[in-house]
Amino acid sequence: MTDADDPATDLGRRIAEQRQRAGLTIDEAAERAGMAAGYLGYLESSPAPNPGQATLTRLAAALGVSPGMLSGAGMNLPPGQRQAADNPVLHKLSEAECKARIAPGGVGRFLFVEAGRGPVAIPVNYRMDGDDVVFRTASEGSIAGNVGEQAVSFDVDHLDETLSEGWSVVLTGTARVITDPAEREHAAALGIAPWAGGDRDTYIRLTPREMTGRSIRVTGQAASSAEPGSRPQHH
Repeated sequence: MTDADDPATDLGRRIAEQRQRAGLTIDEAAERAGMAAGYLGYLESSPAPNPGQATLTRLAAALGVSPGMLSGAGMNLPPGQRQAADNPVLHKLSEAECKARIAPGGVGRFLFVEAGRGPVAIPVNYRMDGDDVVFRTASEGSIAGNVGEQAVSFDVDHLDETLSEGWSVVLTGTARVITDPAEREHAAALGIAPWAGGDRDTYIRLTPREMTGRSIRVTGQAASSAEPGSRPQHH
């Protein structure tokens, strides 16, 4: 993996990828932007970089892109508003790559068949417990009343509209309500905090039997033929 594959933040990944597409080392890009190489390395790898607008503007100019391309302007729009990249590559993720992407937890979609309605997908906050997905829900909600023997799925994805890149992982298996007191205590210790709030005291464990994923990356071939620091052309 390159340093652009696993940075701490989207901002760091965008900076690293645009620097690599421009054919620049960290030292070269930092010199063009008038900043210390160590600071640029920090921006690419820090879990919480917070550069000012002037810094982003100088760095964007050094890399031949717009400040918005680095900052992720337009990320509040619904996904899919931008055109596909010129050189997308669809990559099938290995099981190890899938696990690495979903390991931090966050928000995923629980997919199941609701009695009287049909297939539905509900976003939930989750944590991984080994290979299992664990999340909380309301005891009177549709999820708790529809888990059991039926096959269910869980989807986690990430889209970067600015770079026209993203990935998705889907797990399929069975889910059950956690009822054993010791197991409930263990699940509670995972620290799952639903954004939706409310009384969500029922824990669900999804045990996957299959895990698949894919990612879309941009090769950068169109940009590699340009002079270093020139602005990539988008159509």
